[in-house]
Amino acid sequence: MLRALKNLPREARDTLFLLAVIAWVIAPQINNLPQWCSALAASLLLWRGYIAVRGLALPSRWWMASLLALATGATYFTHRTLLGQEAGVTYVVVLLSLKTLEMRSQRDAFVVFFLGFFTLLSNFFVSQSLPIAMAMLLGLLGLLTSLVNSHMPVGRPPLMQAAKTAGSMALLGAPIMAVLFVLFPRIAPLWGVPGEAPGARSGLSASMQVGTIASLALDESIAMRVRFDGAPPPQSEIYFRGPVLTTFDGREWRPLQNSLLPRPPLPADLNVRGSAVSYQVTLEPNNRPWIMVLDATDARPALSGYRATMTPDLQWVADRPITELVRYTARSHTAFRHGPLDRVGGLQDYLRLPANFNPRTLQLATDMRRDPRYAGATSEAMVDTVMERLRTGGYTYTLEPGVFGMHTADEFWFDRKTGFCEHIASSFVLLMRALGIPARIVTGYQGGSANAVDGFWTVRQSDAHAWAEVWMAGQGWVRVDPTSAVAPGRIGSLVRLEAPRNALAQALARVSPAFGVQLRALWDAANNSWNQWVLNYSQSKQLNLLRNLGFESPSWEDLATVLIALIVAASLLGAAWTLWEKHRQDPWLRLLHRAGQRLRTAGLDVNDNTPPRQMAGLLRQSLPIDPVTLAALADWLLQMEACRYAAAPAPRQLGTLEREFHRLPWPTAPRKATP
Repeated sequence: MLRALKNLPREARDTLFLLAVIAWVIAPQINNLPQWCSALAASLLLWRGYIAVRGLALPSRWWMASLLALATGATYFTHRTLLGQEAGVTYVVVLLSLKTLEMRSQRDAFVVFFLGFFTLLSNFFVSQSLPIAMAMLLGLLGLLTSLVNSHMPVGRPPLMQAAKTAGSMALLGAPIMAVLFVLFPRIAPLWGVPGEAPGARSGLSASMQVGTIASLALDESIAMRVRFDGAPPPQSEIYFRGPVLTTFDGREWRPLQNSLLPRPPLPADLNVRGSAVSYQVTLEPNNRPWIMVLDATDARPALSGYRATMTPDLQWVADRPITELVRYTARSHTAFRHGPLDRVGGLQDYLRLPANFNPRTLQLATDMRRDPRYAGATSEAMVDTVMERLRTGGYTYTLEPGVFGMHTADEFWFDRKTGFCEHIASSFVLLMRALGIPARIVTGYQGGSANAVDGFWTVRQSDAHAWAEVWMAGQGWVRVDPTSAVAPGRIGSLVRLEAPRNALAQALARVSPAFGVQLRALWDAANNSWNQWVLNYSQSKQLNLLRNLGFESPSWEDLATVLIALIVAASLLGAAWTLWEKHRQDPWLRLLHRAGQRLRTAGLDVNDNTPPRQMAGLLRQSLPIDPVTLAALADWLLQMEACRYAAAPAPRQLGTLEREFHRLPWPTAPRKATP
């Protein structure tokens, strides 16, 4: 195979390399491009490769016009526009693929190169992760190699030679890139993350549908990373609070719409106890305004660029969605009390049940209230009774409960007896309400895993969880996690339900489970470093850098000033380097070069490689000047030759020749005859 590639003509070899680089640049976009676009791009690149290998003629302009019209129509039909991010990326990928079929000259190749650079950058519209950055760095080096190779028109230079030149260019540009990264003002985010797409994957949402998902795929993507200042709390106490869901229509739980209530919402009445837990959170972009904090936080988290406020149900929300990686510090208390201590009217909102739903659950509550064993039982005793039912009633925790019917709580309590945390929490809260106990659902993240490499606590989307809060007189809202009764390992240890592993993960687990865990920890630590030092390098960090440099109240204008000052300083340094290099040049060659410039101005055909004696001969043959001037110039040129090549040149002769150079009557450019 390699021998066959080496035997190809240089044009075919270079074309195949460029096509491979383009395929590499487009590949990360496949899942985000329309299927027709990915198929068309692959077909066009394969077609162009076949043409290069076989030495066939490129398609006619009619073919190109037809394909362009087809691609334009398909793009518009798919996105209903040719503008915008998604339509623009689709169209650029199509144009890049089509342009490879039109490479007839070096100019066409340059268009392909720059379309390739733009397509490379478009990958960051979708993801700015470390793997994408590494892949695009390879793509950049590949495009630079092709660009350098296109400027080597003679012979068959090896691609490795062009790759070394491209690598040198990238290394020379790296300091400039670093300075621009550190100091270029970040006035606003360049782009946001895509909107949330619905799907049956674990994670946090603004609402919770019960019974509509047959199976749940564990999403192992990172939700946030946490570094505790001291020892972390026990894992069974690590609850990161998210949306609180109160309103239920029989299928979906939603937050309570306070604006629609005839009375103000219940106050938080937060009262914390014990020592605080201090920690730092690096929150991934989620396009939601939620600020995830450990239950419960009575002081505003310290984060730049956002203003956070606490809702009456203890959730912290920002003034706008989180569309970039943010880092903030917080102090929380795992021991706390909140909510009213006495029954008030607002608690009726947490007793509402949808009509004509879950009749068997309602009957179960009626039977429990009529049971003499529970006569006069407190809310706490009723909660303990239901939790004991979950522990001993044969209920299980699974990722594949199947689709539930209309009466989701009835099916859970009496038929299936299986589900994941949403089913368990929903059924528990509905039974509590049927028993006359105010209850609501709290969603967020529970637990996580400590990374022994960098010391960060990693919370994944698979750690998303739903639990309950019930109101008890004299205690306020009390957390009750019914999932802990069904699956204690889900709450109190590192045991988790696992999604099916891929072939590589299964192989690593069979060979060395410890090695697989260590490898994952190392990769998570590398990603965390990328997030902390690159993606999370925000304007606030830039301004902190200026404060460390002595600016009292830095702004983005100060950043621009520092950046311009560095550019000017670098330019002056480059100019000084040029002058130094010029000074290092052989003074004899420099003087001869100036003489050659004068003769070329007069119309004499000389270059930098023409020796002085040949210049003198051409001067006698070509220029119509007076004999005295001709003799003086020829004599000076011959003295230049003697100064260079004489066995014993006279000392300081070059300085004398340089002074004579300025006194000689050098011929000027011939004047054009006037009509």
